[in-house]
This record gives sequence, structure tokens and C-alpha cells, in this order.
Amino acid sequence: MTTDADAVRLTPGDPFPAFSLPDASGQVHQLGDYAGRYLVLYVYPKDDTPGCTKEACDFRDNQALRAAGAQVLGLSRDDASSHEQFAEKYSLPFPLLSDPDATFMREIGSWGTKNMYGKVSEGVKRSTFLIGPDGRLVKAWYAVTVDGHADAVVKAIEADQQRQGSVRG
Repeated sequence: MTTDADAVRLTPGDPFPAFSLPDASGQVHQLGDYAGRYLVLYVYPKDDTPGCTKEACDFRDNQALRAAGAQVLGLSRDDASSHEQFAEKYSLPFPLLSDPDATFMREIGSWGTKNMYGKVSEGVKRSTFLIGPDGRLVKAWYAVTVDGHADAVVKAIEADQQRQGSVRG
């Protein structure tokens, strides 16, 4: 059960694919809305499940992420009502976007074959994309492990800022 999306791996330095996805309130978010700042787009399987809740709360609580000026967006197949309840229950200060048919997830390599405890299925692959202020991919994490992940994203932002500073300097 291999799909073309299983082969998709975005390359750092390339422009991140454009998107137009709604949040819980129906507001449509596009990549261009975040030009000039770091954007963390994290893709997760399901609202209000243990791993997804921990990941969302880690992004919510990470002060260094905010200090770096990064905007966080969550993305799953869940609908607006589910996102609204999840965000309210855990006081999530960032938008949760919906991709119900996983079209965009397929495009960025976040949908495909998964093997969990010996059971092979097709579904959302937990992944995160750090997009630079210029709209280019800084780093992609596929098959994310939740513990310590928000801190790893902060380190990647700091490394990119240092790299940018040394390029300008």
C-alpha cells in the first residue's frame, strides 16, 4: 500500500507549496499571510488524542518559540467544530487548519502509509515544516516524535537566524 505521497519529501531552500486552508472560524489562511516571519506548520493526526494534545500544548507553552517571532499553525483532517472544541479545551492560541480530504497533506508528504504496532494503514503522518520569512522551507521533520519537538523547532529557527546573520554580515 504505497502511494506517491510516500515518496514526497520537501527540500530545504525550496519555496514552500502555497496553501489556502480554513481554520475553525472559517477564516482562510494562506502562506502569503505569514510573509516576513517564521511559520511553523505542524501536521497531526487527530484533535484531542493523547499525542496530538501533548504536541499542541508543547507548542502553546514554548516561550522561546514566541520570542523568536514564529507563528504556529496546526493542520489535521478534523472539521471546524472539532478544532474549535480542541482549541478551547486546551487554550490553544494559534489557528488549527482543516484539510478534510488530505489534498495538501499529500502534496507536502504528510499523508501515506503508516505502520503502527505491526498494523499497516494509510493516514496522516505527524510532521512539521519550518518556513522562513521568505516563504522557503528551512527544515522539515517527518515521523515526528512529540517529546522535545517544540524545542527542536526553536533550535532550527535559532540556527537559521544565525546562518542568515552570517550571510548578511
